[in-house]
This record gives sequence, structure tokens and C-alpha cells, in this order.
Amino acid sequence: MNNQTIQYQLGLIGYPLSHSFSKRYFSEKFDQEHLTGYHYELFPLENIQALPSLLKNTSNLLGLNVTIPYKQEVIRYLDECSDEARTIGAVNTIKIINHRLYGFNTDVYGFEQSLRPLLQPHHQGALILGTGGAAKAVAYVLQKLQIYYTFVSRTPNEAQLSYQSINQQVLSDYTIIINATPLGTFPNIDRCPDLPYGLLNNRHLLYDLVYNPTETLFLKRGKLRSTSTKNGLEMLHLQADKAWKIWTNPTL
Repeated sequence: MNNQTIQYQLGLIGYPLSHSFSKRYFSEKFDQEHLTGYHYELFPLENIQALPSLLKNTSNLLGLNVTIPYKQEVIRYLDECSDEARTIGAVNTIKIINHRLYGFNTDVYGFEQSLRPLLQPHHQGALILGTGGAAKAVAYVLQKLQIYYTFVSRTPNEAQLSYQSINQQVLSDYTIIINATPLGTFPNIDRCPDLPYGLLNNRHLLYDLVYNPTETLFLKRGKLRSTSTKNGLEMLHLQADKAWKIWTNPTL
């Protein structure tokens, strides 16, 4: 498609972007739904400070998806944020209207809709592995669902656990474990969060926001202990569809 036929340019910013599904997903959507004039491109930015230049030099830009590591950093470049995005402190979707940038978080919708059907009465508490933008969206949903949670990080403090402190008692209290880190993402498929997997059982639910590969080492090791498992692919589709609705809705 040449630039003269592009009426609506969309894209993804982050770094690196070799793992991304977004361009293929939206390009297939445009073909399947016979949507002409739309084009989706990957914009790998080594530094978020390159965003103003991208905005200036990209014609017909309707909106952007935002991925690691810029979901939090991008906020300072926006004119307005949705209530959810502002509360979470992370944005994964930008809509552009008359050169003004509006930020949204569709991870919230995608995660909530994909998690709800998996929940059992004993799923009262959750460990969130990671503290980035995706982890903050996860925490927002868990709070909404009245599931108590604790963050887990390599650098513990009063507000979060270390991986080394996770023991039998912790895993008895927290039966949902959500990987909101990039650990295990292709091509580094031999990596996984440093958990005592041998202490897991069939009461645990392991949810991995990673979707490539479809079954990460994190999920494989959980399955060996009879846990329930879920990868991030459905969440990804749901959040992408939500972003599409935001971009194509004539109003905010």
C-alpha cells in the first residue's frame, strides 16, 4: 500500500518489537473485513523521546498501541487520559484527534474478560509477578474483582515480596499467580519466573500475559503440578479489539 492510499495510519510503539503480533493481527482484520484505507505499522523506538518526531513525520496517524517499555513513560506526552489509565498510571492505546493525544488502557478490559471465566471460589488472592505497566493494569482488575493481591519483584520492599520469600504459606494464601513480566517470551523460551514450582497444586491458577510461545515454561511447570493455566493470547485479542473500537468511535 503506498502512502497516497493510506487514509488512516495506525501503529505500535515500544522496543523491541520483534515479538509483536499487532501488525499481522490488524492487517488480517483489514483484509477480512474489507476495510480500505487503513494501514498498521511497527514503530520501534529506542527511546520514548523519539515519539514527538514520529508524530510529526507520520501522515494520517489515527492512533497508536503502546507496549513495553513505554506504557508508563508515554503518559507525559499525552494531552488527556481516561480515568482508568490515569488511576493505573499506564497507557497502551493512544487516540489522536486534531493533533491532541488521548490515552487509554485496554489491557484492563482484555485481562478482566479473559480472567473472569477461570475464577473459582478458592481464588481469593493473587501474586502479580512484575511491577510495570501491565502489572498495574492487572492490579486494577483484581481490586475491581475484590481479589487481594501482592506484587512480587527482584527488589522487595514494604509493598512487595521477593521471589525468595515465596513459600508454602504464601502459596496457600495466594492461589492465583500472574506473570506480568516478559520472562519466557520468544526467543528466550527457556526462562521463567523464579518460583518454588514444586509447592504448587491443583488449587492454583497460573496466568501468563506472555502469548508467544503459546505455552511458556512458566505454564509448563505449573501444568506438571496440575495447576490451571492460561496464556495471554485471548487477552491480547480482546484488548486489541477494544483499541480498535476506541480508534474508530467518532467520539471519545
